[in-house]
Amino acid sequence: MKAPDHIIVGSGINALVCAAMLGGKGAKVLVLERNDRIGGCMRTEEITAPGFIHDVMATTFVLFITSPAFAALGGDLARHGLEFCHTGTPTGVLRPDGSHAVLSTDRAANVSALNAIAAGDGDRHADDVGGIERNAGLLFGLLGGSLWSYPTAKLLAGDAWRRGSRGLAAFLGEALVPARGWLEGTYQSETVRALWAPWVLHAGLGPEDAFSGQIAKVIAFALEAAGAPIVKGGAKNLLSAFEALIVERGGVISTEADVASIILAGGRATGVRLASGETVHAKKSVICSVTPTQLYGRLLGSEAPKADAEATRQYRYGKGNFQIHYALDRPPAWRGEGLDKVALLHLTPGLDGVSKACNEAVRGLLPDVPTICVGQPHALDPSRCPQGKAILWLQLPEAPRHIKGDAAGKLQAPEDGQWTDALREAYADRAEAILASHIDGFKDSVIARRAYSPADLEAMNINLVGGDPYGGSSTIDQSFLWRPFKTSRNHQTGIKDLYHIGASTHPGAGLGGGSGFLLAGRL
Repeated sequence: MKAPDHIIVGSGINALVCAAMLGGKGAKVLVLERNDRIGGCMRTEEITAPGFIHDVMATTFVLFITSPAFAALGGDLARHGLEFCHTGTPTGVLRPDGSHAVLSTDRAANVSALNAIAAGDGDRHADDVGGIERNAGLLFGLLGGSLWSYPTAKLLAGDAWRRGSRGLAAFLGEALVPARGWLEGTYQSETVRALWAPWVLHAGLGPEDAFSGQIAKVIAFALEAAGAPIVKGGAKNLLSAFEALIVERGGVISTEADVASIILAGGRATGVRLASGETVHAKKSVICSVTPTQLYGRLLGSEAPKADAEATRQYRYGKGNFQIHYALDRPPAWRGEGLDKVALLHLTPGLDGVSKACNEAVRGLLPDVPTICVGQPHALDPSRCPQGKAILWLQLPEAPRHIKGDAAGKLQAPEDGQWTDALREAYADRAEAILASHIDGFKDSVIARRAYSPADLEAMNINLVGGDPYGGSSTIDQSFLWRPFKTSRNHQTGIKDLYHIGASTHPGAGLGGGSGFLLAGRL
């Protein structure tokens, strides 16, 4: 193709959304991906045994199907083969003593089930998710909109008019309550608290972090309303649909095209230089779906604005992720009714257990009792494995990037603090012991296991710094107006025609494609 209008560096969900949206407006887009495949954190492979199809990293797409990007692109993606698989029970929790709770996509049923666990807890759940519904315009406008913009200013002004300025301030203050404060002040049952406590980890937060209570309520609302869908046949089929749509709209995708630097001329970004030495110029803009470390370090180097280079040095990354995948010769026999149909089941002692494991990981320790999120793709999509078999997708969201020790005092931390293959397997054994304690005959059912440490995840995706899948710590000081930097303004950089999207930018991590959608709308 001739010089494209826009060059997009990276090919995660935000890059793909941006490319498809810009192509739909007639712009010519070139997507450059350094790996041998597109997708960022979306990757599907037979990593355990033949016929067992695993989503190696991201697997659940509730944020995508509820996003403005999907509203705009969903029909065209479906035309290119995208299908989702659902279950009526998106999440649940199972505690060491066998107590458990399951959330369905039926609010009345949830109210009844949670009230049966503790009188009044179901009614409080209805109040919480109902509050998200009542305030959806403001909440989702702030969570997903361009914050430095007239529409957002108008949204806040209108809300202040309706509530009064003090009422708006009170609402925003309530939104800052940590999950611990919300859960302990609202629910009587430790099991109901345990149902929601682990979900803050999937937003890159901990139970004691400001805003974690509000984000957990938003997640509760989304799961109840839209479930926890996965892509039929694997996330690779979402990527295939995006690729077909982008090409159909005149775009070009190039893999194994490692961008080494951004070309600047006259104070603006004019193109990129590949590691091969080739240069590619853009007529209008260069868009980077990368971390600040990549953008202001590797890609801009000495030409990075001094303020941004300094802010990058201060930018904080969050906890690492640890993943385990299983091929099983039969579906797991959970010791709890209805758990076999749950899309994402958390194994945890409860709120205190999540808090403890989170704190241990932040301090560089291997958690003694990690929080384990168990995905059961076969329960939603039988095509993922041979008939009668099963696969499990395990995510441990509390893993240290740099290992200082073991909270259990049993595993030896490497002198250099780096993950090794032996330590990865030993830690996977710890998680497997917890998993096996809840499933009859689990060890005999295992055909194969594949584990990924934070270091393994970073090796697959350079943007997962230390295995952090959220593009950086998502605490309130690195979110909203202050993501990635305190001086950030939407997706602009300090260089004309150079834009920054991805998990490190507002609206943050997840598979909603929000930053790509917002920037495409602006451009």
